[in-house]
Amino acid sequence: MSKLTDVPKRILIGRALRSDRLGETLLPKRIALPVFASDPLSSVAYAPGEVLLVLSVAGLSAYHFSPWIAAAVVVLMFTVVASYRQNVHAYPSGGGDYEVANTNLGPRAGLTVASALLVDYVLTVAVSISSGVENLGSAVPFVIEHKVLCAVGMIVLLTLMNLRGVRESGKLFAIPTYVFVFGVFSLILWGAFRGLVLGESMAAPTADFEIKPEQQGLAGFALFFLLLRAFSSGCAALTGVEAISNGVPAFRKPKSRNAATTLFMMGLLAVTMFCGIIGLAMATDVKMAEKPAIDLLRDGTPVGAGYVQDPVISQVAAAVFGDGTFMFVLLAAATALVLFLAANTAYNGFPLLGSILAQDRYLPRQLHTRGDRLAFSNGIVVLAGAAAVLVYAYDADSTRLIQLYIVGVFVSFTLSQTGMVRHWNRHLAVEKDPAERRRMIRSRAINTFGAFFTGLVLVVVLVTKFTHGAWVALLGMVIFYGTMTAIRRHYDRVSDEIAAPEGPSEDSVRPSRVHSIVLVSKVHKPTLRALAYAKLMRSHTLEALSIGVDPAETKALREEWERRGIEVPLKILDSPFREVTRPVIDYVKRLRRESPRDVVSVIIPEYVVGHWYEHLLHNQSALRLKGRLLFTPGIMVTSVPYQLRSSEAAKLRARKRQEWNAPGSVRRGPVDERTKEPTGKE
Repeated sequence: MSKLTDVPKRILIGRALRSDRLGETLLPKRIALPVFASDPLSSVAYAPGEVLLVLSVAGLSAYHFSPWIAAAVVVLMFTVVASYRQNVHAYPSGGGDYEVANTNLGPRAGLTVASALLVDYVLTVAVSISSGVENLGSAVPFVIEHKVLCAVGMIVLLTLMNLRGVRESGKLFAIPTYVFVFGVFSLILWGAFRGLVLGESMAAPTADFEIKPEQQGLAGFALFFLLLRAFSSGCAALTGVEAISNGVPAFRKPKSRNAATTLFMMGLLAVTMFCGIIGLAMATDVKMAEKPAIDLLRDGTPVGAGYVQDPVISQVAAAVFGDGTFMFVLLAAATALVLFLAANTAYNGFPLLGSILAQDRYLPRQLHTRGDRLAFSNGIVVLAGAAAVLVYAYDADSTRLIQLYIVGVFVSFTLSQTGMVRHWNRHLAVEKDPAERRRMIRSRAINTFGAFFTGLVLVVVLVTKFTHGAWVALLGMVIFYGTMTAIRRHYDRVSDEIAAPEGPSEDSVRPSRVHSIVLVSKVHKPTLRALAYAKLMRSHTLEALSIGVDPAETKALREEWERRGIEVPLKILDSPFREVTRPVIDYVKRLRRESPRDVVSVIIPEYVVGHWYEHLLHNQSALRLKGRLLFTPGIMVTSVPYQLRSSEAAKLRARKRQEWNAPGSVRRGPVDERTKEPTGKE
């Protein structure tokens, strides 16, 4: 890379790290928590609102079901957390749900889980960024007026931060995540103190509003279906739980224990925050509606299109802290910021899963390698691109995007826990130690309940959300599944084709003869060098070949050839239609037909230039010819370069770049000194 592009790259993502520095990028628990758990922790900013939005369809009377829905979400959260604690101990390699399903249920189940997770990671970025933009837009009008632009800009910013590496991005994300957690717990504690101890009355900005029900008098199955839909919307609080099982390799040792501890801490914090917000929303009479302009009534009149419906957490904060107070502003800022940073869960999960899938030949191999900062840079860029497309397609509307959500994650939950049940069954069949068997039976019971519960929720989500947009997520899963299957089929086919046989084969047997052809346009230095090189090949047959497109030039070439007394015979092919590539292709094919066991070696003189624009003026015919010859069996193509003076200038520039020190390298000292092994005396 040229110095011109290297400087901004180093400024944006930092200096390149050696492979032996990978251990320094591993995360302690205090950094791993905000890195991997920012998504489920931040979901308390919109999950309670989604529950109330759905219940508002039946009017204010349905709000009293929200504590029961919250309780069901809590049970589900603890079930999933307990189940995944078994996963991280049994499969610490980072494959997570994909590895569990692939190992215990087969490749198809593994690929289904991988497809679901990849879709869910993309949606995590799109939903989190869009929700963050909407929260920030309530305070900054410019943001809401340019939602898509701001959302895409945040995706680009997050991408650059993650390209710097997991450890650095984790440090950047830790502060706002912990400030958000502090703000929410302060909100819950202060609200509980004011209401329970001081006996004060707290009212949300929408406490005096009324809700116009879209469907009045819901009962029986209709009400049950509405409650199921509200529950499925509240399950957004569980998204991102699986990321820790996929990110075990990023933890410090002991990896499994640290990952399990982080998982428990995340579940406990998320449940407490979610329940606290729901409780305060009920206590402060928060009102939410799917269509606030017409369904929210102030003094019996719809609030109109000019009304901006604030999120539940903002309304609760205004009631508890007071609108415009320091704590209100702090929590509002932390909420908007942590919603942006919640996408970091996907930025850590998607590239790592993509690397594992690439290693298993389901995705392009470029996704398997680490970049300059020891992060999976290609996976990060792919995730950012997919999320940006989704944000643009859905106009950065979190309400529309969230309908696509959850399906993928519960597909992976269910298949993963089913796979863990089979995992324990397999180990119990051979385990004899009573204590170890009791532990396995307990783990199997946890995973069995987890598989049943998450499978039930998956059915609920599919039934209640399919027509509201979940079909798009399913379509995305099908596309990922088909694409990865096709990639694996291609890699397998190529692997079979190029596998070296045990005995002699056509590729290992020496050819009968080599027929070398030097392509000639004029007699000049590149041509003479190519001819001299061809003579060293000691081919059985050597000839020069030229295409006659201009009679005068052809005559001049023949006369120059004879005048110099070049010993290599010159063959000229007439081209009445002034084509160069086709006559050469037809000629070498004819040689192959006449002598199938012979190899034809085509030697092409080429100029080496030093500037990009000079490439447009030279070697175009050679490029087209090489491209065609690559698809012709039995043809070997050799380029004989001739360096022009401009290439010498390019070589000098390259030498200067090698001697150039990156910003800060003088301060850091030479690489040799910085990478010395410890002497053991320290």
